[in-house]
Formats: sequence, structure tokens, C-alpha cells
Amino acid sequence: MSSKIEGTRATFEDIASFDGKRTPLGTDKDDLEEVLNYRTALLAGKDEMEKLPLTLNVIRTIHSVLMNGVRGQHSDRGNFRRIQNWIGPPGSTLETASHVPPSPPAMLEALYEWEKYLHAEGEDVMIQLAIMHAQFEVIHPFLDGNGRLGRILIPLFLYHKEVIHQPFFYMSDYLEANRSEYYHRLQAISTSEDWNGWITFFLNGVVEQAQKTIGQAKSTLDLYEEMKSVIAKATNSVHAGSTQDFIFSNPIFSNTTFYQLPGVGKRTLIRILKELEQNRIVEISRPGTTRVPTLYEFRPLLKIVNR
Repeated sequence: MSSKIEGTRATFEDIASFDGKRTPLGTDKDDLEEVLNYRTALLAGKDEMEKLPLTLNVIRTIHSVLMNGVRGQHSDRGNFRRIQNWIGPPGSTLETASHVPPSPPAMLEALYEWEKYLHAEGEDVMIQLAIMHAQFEVIHPFLDGNGRLGRILIPLFLYHKEVIHQPFFYMSDYLEANRSEYYHRLQAISTSEDWNGWITFFLNGVVEQAQKTIGQAKSTLDLYEEMKSVIAKATNSVHAGSTQDFIFSNPIFSNTTFYQLPGVGKRTLIRILKELEQNRIVEISRPGTTRVPTLYEFRPLLKIVNR
């Protein structure tokens, strides 16, 4: 969803079925790689924060990963910009731009103040989160990738403040659904200093997204409990538990990946997969050939993920 805001088109199914070689029909490989980089960059940020707090150096590392091998990679990835940039429709100039970020010297000063604010104590953390994200977008410190990186910083900041135990809280679904207001509220900060409008918009999104995420988590847990007896009955196998864990971890998978389930013989796995298919627990989404493995979907979980 974060990449979709920038115009990238790739579904969850596209990403889950992409093996690095075969691009799903109707999908741009560059789009897929941008989304995969987003995930890699988020996890790289988490790993960096095991050693260091959330700092400007960590953010530069995240940016380098985010832009590696994709569109914009030659825009001085991993480094704060040294030239003036601006935001506006194609063909706009510095004079006609909708937003002109600070010049490089002023940008560096703003970044140092922004970093101090990240570590300020005694603030309301959720308001601090809203201000942190907006200020990053206003400063626009990189030549490319600022939007995606600013959205990566939302879960990383909450993780940094120990509000969440893993950096897996995503605002992008809400921001994509309200894209016009998202940009309008950010713009209003610069044009009329409307911080209250931005903070209200952002915090409403936090509530809405949190409620949706909690609902998805509960539905997933309910489905997991329900499928215990279904899969055990269908497979009649001591490996029903590990089979269930596999399809919940991999709601889209190939037969070759399934056959690598540890501790189970391939002949047994072939039989189990056949039983799952016959009982319509999983369904074929792409038939295999001699060179391409068969792709399966666990659709009940995909419905929860995509709703």
C-alpha cells in the first residue's frame, strides 16, 4: 500500500508468488522489486536498531537498502541530498512547485533538530509520531524515496519508543485510501501551519488502522483454531500440525517449496498436498509444467489479509 501511493502496482498475491524470476502476468517486475525492497528496508532498520537507537545514520542505511537496484537507485541512495529539490506535477519548476523543501544547509540543521525530537521524553508518543512523520516529509532529505521511507519510519518509531514489540504497524492502507487528504494535510502544514488538522487526520488513521489490524489478527487466530480439526481430518497424519503452520506462514506456495518441509519424507508430503487439494483446503492458482512448479493458495487466509 505504501508503494501504491507512489504509483506502484503490485498485489499481495503478486508479491507472495514472485520467485525473483517469473513475474506474474500483468505485473511490472520493477514494481515487485520496489515492494520487496520496502520489506527488506524495514527489517534492515529493525536489525540496525538492535545495535543503535533510531538515528540519522540508521535512516541513511535504511534508504540505501530501500533504493538498491530499483528506480531511483542512482539518486545518491543512502546520502542526504546536496542539491535543492521540489515537489510538484511533471514539468513543474522551482517557481511553480507545490512544495519546496529546505535548501541543503537548512535541511541539515532541520534534520538535527528532527533527530533530537525523536528522542525527546515526556511527549505524547502518538502526537510525537504524527509530527515526526510530517516533519520528515516536509524536510524531504533525499532526492528520491522520501515518501516510502517516511512511512517505514512510522512502525520503526513506535518500535523505538517500545509502544509495539515488533515494527509491524502499517498506516499505508489508511493513507492510500485517503491519499488526497493525506497530501492536502501535509501541504497545509507548510502553507498555513495547520498542525491541528494534520494531527487529527493522522491520529484518526492510527485508530482506524489499529482496529482493522486487531480484527485481522483475531480472524486469523480464529481461522487457525478452526483449521486444526479440518486439516487433521483431511490429512490423517501426525504431520497435520506442521502442515497447518506451513500454510499459515505461506498462504501462497509452490509444491516444490512444500516438499521441503523439514522432518517429513517427500512421498508423505505429496500425499498430504493431494489431500489438501482434494478437500479444497488449498487450491491451485497456477498449474505447473515440467519447468514451472504448481502454485497453491490458502484462500481463507488471503481473504483476511486482503479485506
